[in-house]
Amino acid sequence: MVSKIHVAVGVIRNKDNQYLISKRSKNLHQGGLWEFPGGKVETTETNYQALCRELHEELDINVLHAEPLIKITHSYPDKQVLLDVWLVDSFHGSVVSQQQQPIKWVSYHELSNYSFPEANKAIFTCLDLPSYYAITGSFETKDDYLNHLTRCLSSNIKLIQLRCKKSTKEELLDLAKASNFLCNEHGAKLIVNSSIDILDECNVDGIHLSSKRLMSYKYRPISVDKLLVASVHNQNELSHAIDLNVDFVVVSPVLETKSHLGATILDWDGLDALVNQSNIPIFALGGMKKALLKKVKQYGAIGIAGISEFW
Repeated sequence: MVSKIHVAVGVIRNKDNQYLISKRSKNLHQGGLWEFPGGKVETTETNYQALCRELHEELDINVLHAEPLIKITHSYPDKQVLLDVWLVDSFHGSVVSQQQQPIKWVSYHELSNYSFPEANKAIFTCLDLPSYYAITGSFETKDDYLNHLTRCLSSNIKLIQLRCKKSTKEELLDLAKASNFLCNEHGAKLIVNSSIDILDECNVDGIHLSSKRLMSYKYRPISVDKLLVASVHNQNELSHAIDLNVDFVVVSPVLETKSHLGATILDWDGLDALVNQSNIPIFALGGMKKALLKKVKQYGAIGIAGISEFW
């Protein structure tokens, strides 16, 4: 029987926007690889208590502020791990390795120079994603659309999904090109809810697949240098997204929305169940408001997606 291990992980960020990594001893599971520090959660402590204890024992620091980043379930041939990952952005003390493990401060872009356990891939993706994924809403004209988008970007939204299901392909392509120009100006990423062939004509950052499109593919349909995102509503769709090596998913509907009255909702328990079976980042959609971000992160999702408060 494969053993299951619950681990609290600290992604520690300093004032220079560098992250602390440590090298696993060769005699340990996944030995010789680099990792973010942490350790097993004991049955008598909360995840946060385990995080604080492990970082004090390993690095002689006291955590002053940390927030949930992501939960990752990953299966290795000999064991399954649940990584409860926290972003630690304030601590007291000077970092000193207490277990003689090599440690380094590295920038986000330097992380790819080091070999990590496979389960860490989703952490890298999370660190490059914001907490909000804005979805474009209704508009009257192209100028009206661009005014909405400009206001959205000016409020520091860094991840945009262009969704315009009633547009023709030509209209969508025109909006995508105009949106891409504005997003580049504001340092934001643009994902288009469309078939993948739009990438042949417009250099956007990625494609968002509907659940129907998601289930039609057997393999990842675009290269890994573009973001592949998908909408999922249940465990079957989530599992398929993971098999396709999707970069992140949007889970919905978490709560009831006016646009989908009567739809079967996941509620918080349903979101929790999907998060605990995932190894990729999850955004929550459906009844989401900015005020719910902290709660969403407590359930292991990395952020919220939506229209109303962004558009």
